[in-house]
Amino acid sequence: MVLLNDWSSRLALDDPEERRVLSQVSWAQYQALLTDLGDASPYRVHYLDGVLELVASNRRHETEKKRFSNLVHIYFLETDTDYFPMGSTTLRQPDRQAGGEPDESYCVGTDKAIPALVVEVIVTSGSINRLELYHRLGVLEVWFWQRNRLTPYHRREDNPAQFADTAGYEPIDRSELLPDLDIDLLTRCILNPSPLAAAKAFRRGLQALTD
Repeated sequence: MVLLNDWSSRLALDDPEERRVLSQVSWAQYQALLTDLGDASPYRVHYLDGVLELVASNRRHETEKKRFSNLVHIYFLETDTDYFPMGSTTLRQPDRQAGGEPDESYCVGTDKAIPALVVEVIVTSGSINRLELYHRLGVLEVWFWQRNRLTPYHRREDNPAQFADTAGYEPIDRSELLPDLDIDLLTRCILNPSPLAAAKAFRRGLQALTD
């Protein structure tokens, strides 16, 4: 595929995170690109209304993503919460012209085709509105980790006009999916340079909250 070959020759996998955006891309072209890339691709691809965004992650992005996912898994274990990790599974809704590959995603309580929770680690901003993308895909909560800060959003179907600027999502201080999660504790532990020390501190904090 010419499009893929062109990007592959231009993308350098170093800091900062590399990102390419194309417009006027058909759904068929998007599907063909996913097929060419395959399951082992180092790229994540998002598509919304003919705009295609392809991202090659750098080390900082992957490090922060892994720290995040490690701590979230500890939360599920310590709170005895049923969960089904979906990772960066490609999510697609062709009738809504939306497709995406989140950094991390989880079904909570029940295993479904679309995750309830999506996590995005933002190193460099892109052109696709991620909240609009995940609203069309049917995701209940979206968490953004950007500039050392966690910003969670919860989908509100009862009053979409009130949250039109955020694609029907309301910014929240505490997750409604994971109500026992202390956002400040999670943030401090993600910023801890030692993954082992962070995991221990996070577990102690959770146990203190749930005792």
